[in-house]
Amino acid sequence: METVAPSAVIVAIDGPSGTGKSSTSKAVAAKLGLRYLDTGAQYRAITWWMITNGVDTDDPQAVAVAAGKPAIVSGTDPHAPTITVDGVDASGPIRTKEVTSKVSAVSAVPEVRTLITALQRSIAAAAATGIVVEGRDIGTTVLPDADLKIFLTASAEARAARRSGELRGKEAADLAATREALVKRDAADSGRKTSPLAKADDAVEVDTTELTLDQVIECVVTLVAERQTPQTAGSIRNGRSA
Repeated sequence: METVAPSAVIVAIDGPSGTGKSSTSKAVAAKLGLRYLDTGAQYRAITWWMITNGVDTDDPQAVAVAAGKPAIVSGTDPHAPTITVDGVDASGPIRTKEVTSKVSAVSAVPEVRTLITALQRSIAAAAATGIVVEGRDIGTTVLPDADLKIFLTASAEARAARRSGELRGKEAADLAATREALVKRDAADSGRKTSPLAKADDAVEVDTTELTLDQVIECVVTLVAERQTPQTAGSIRNGRSA
């Protein structure tokens, strides 16, 4: 009997830092044969460009004027996602502590969000086999008609422990400092006027505090399967895709 291939599906995964969005999204996309987009990397990329080019990231007007200058390109292969700015690989530089401390301010500028949102929508529209898009306003603003919306949460303590485990060398910080930084970032992202961090009304909330990464991945794969036809669901659970 011929296997029915899954139709293109758009999955929006939102949530604050440290909930497992990136690891989960990449793994789910790879397992289902979908593309993958880390929207946070795009905001980090434009922030890094601002810093590198001497733009005052605390001056919304200066950021708005410069917002359209950098050319940001995102590679959507979940096995090897890439991000370049003006043709330069930015995957390393965008993860520095300096960028982390300034990205919320840059992301809050409406002109920045308008440009990046348009870029994200164009990437999603071009993903013929479907895509997993992760960020903070995907289900509410960027892709409100996504086939599946998921909002990942976790306790501040769990998120701080995970984030500290990701840091290395000079970028490492103690748990208390990391937790404080996360809480501050949450407040900034949730309180901004333009596209704040929020759970979409029709999103499925998944608390990852007590779950392993594999458990979260399986949960999301199951949720994707439930959005498909019975025949397609069987194909998805077996990791097959068009």
